[in-house]
Amino acid sequence: MIKNNKNHPERRFKSTAYTHIITKTYYLSKGELENTNSLNDYSMKNFSITGTYTDLYQLTMAQVYYLTGKSHYKAVFDYFFRKLPFEGGYTVFAGLADLLEILEELHFTKEDIDYLKDIGLNARFANSLENFRFQGTIRAANEGEIVFPNEPLVRVEGNILEAQIVETLLLNLLNFQSLIATKAARMRSVAGNRILSDFGLRRAQGVGGYHATRASIVGGFNATSNVKAACDFDIPTVGTMAHSFIQSYDNELSAFRDFAAHRPEHCVLLVDTYDTLKSGVPNAITVAREMEQQSHPLQGVRLDSGDLAYLSKQTRKMLDAAGLHNVKITASNQLDEWVIKSLVDQQAPIDVFGVGTSLVTGPPDAALDGVYKLAYADGKPRIKLSENLKKITLPDKKQVSRILNEAGTFFGADVITCDDDKDPVIMYHPSEPDKSLNLTELKQEALLHKVMENGKILDKHPSLKEIAAYCQKRLKMVPEEHKRFNNPHIYKVGISEKLRDERNQLKNQYKR
Repeated sequence: MIKNNKNHPERRFKSTAYTHIITKTYYLSKGELENTNSLNDYSMKNFSITGTYTDLYQLTMAQVYYLTGKSHYKAVFDYFFRKLPFEGGYTVFAGLADLLEILEELHFTKEDIDYLKDIGLNARFANSLENFRFQGTIRAANEGEIVFPNEPLVRVEGNILEAQIVETLLLNLLNFQSLIATKAARMRSVAGNRILSDFGLRRAQGVGGYHATRASIVGGFNATSNVKAACDFDIPTVGTMAHSFIQSYDNELSAFRDFAAHRPEHCVLLVDTYDTLKSGVPNAITVAREMEQQSHPLQGVRLDSGDLAYLSKQTRKMLDAAGLHNVKITASNQLDEWVIKSLVDQQAPIDVFGVGTSLVTGPPDAALDGVYKLAYADGKPRIKLSENLKKITLPDKKQVSRILNEAGTFFGADVITCDDDKDPVIMYHPSEPDKSLNLTELKQEALLHKVMENGKILDKHPSLKEIAAYCQKRLKMVPEEHKRFNNPHIYKVGISEKLRDERNQLKNQYKR
């Protein structure tokens, strides 16, 4: 069922190569409409990521920094999220490789600069962007890491203008891929060793399906039907047939025979177009026997409707009775982690789960609430205040340490420290001062590593396969109580004494 490009070198994602044809809506004046012969001149464009892949307010703030002579100020921003998705106990960090490779080539085109002038940005500022290149330093958790709320996952250091401009791009890539990778990991946790295939492109939000496929592999999926993503990221491809193919024939058996004749090496037959048990499976068995005579075993059958537990059990009995023990059963149709868990609990003999909508759209959350907050600027720690202590940001340059137990697995706590605050002995609850944890006998592992310096990627990023393996390795180190679907145990994220005192000092300073 799965075809992999074994000799295909991994094609890495580059901003200049990341081009899709998408519908792009322009609000045109009446005069512009009258002066164009075709709306296609405006509605269909080659879409590539350049410096304008951002929100306007990033550019209006950058303009002020530039015009007031502050654009050289050194700044540090933290990326983190506040709430775990899916009422779960963890999040999978994903999207880092894409972010770094885009940042390495990010620039403004002449067309970008002309457009910025047209919408009212200062001409001197807009012209200065011709030479824009991201020259900052980035520290980040490993892609595929298991992470938790409120801890910095990416630390961006650079001049305040460049660090501000890249905010939207960073949030767009990391929030979405981390959400989908987490959804995929939840499905992997209940699917066991069964194959998980991404069928979601047709249901994804536009070209978001491209990154959703990549993120699904990070989280533990095996393959995809998405040919573009499979080609670019060297992901195994999988595909069967649609009901329309069978409907286009006068009878189901003829459709199966033609499909098998022209795809004998990877033949999977869809058996529920008319009657799964009375027509689809019997006809698949007939074709399977004919294929065996040509030394081409039928690879599988697919169920796409009905009671999947019952139908898979009956299908397995029929296939086994025909001696077709190696023919696999694929199930699709509105699957999610809960349905997969139910099917596994019912011992449904399903070998492959094809998951679409619930994977690539991330329901019920649909978004990870990641944020990007200033922590240091112009030589001073910075803080954002709130009436709610939980929403007061943590100042200064920071590191995150994972606490490990004697066996080398996760203890169930991470501590956020000042960058020069090595191995704190006590961590404090960030919003409940009376709660603390003694770390004296516990090992600490730094999570943030320098991955980019002066705008250049430092080391070759792991392959997608290696990232996925790392994710599964780290998930095995998470205590079981944090991985359960219902009421997972809360993973503790605390702060060091030095960071707590610095935060409180700044809070008192700005409240005066």
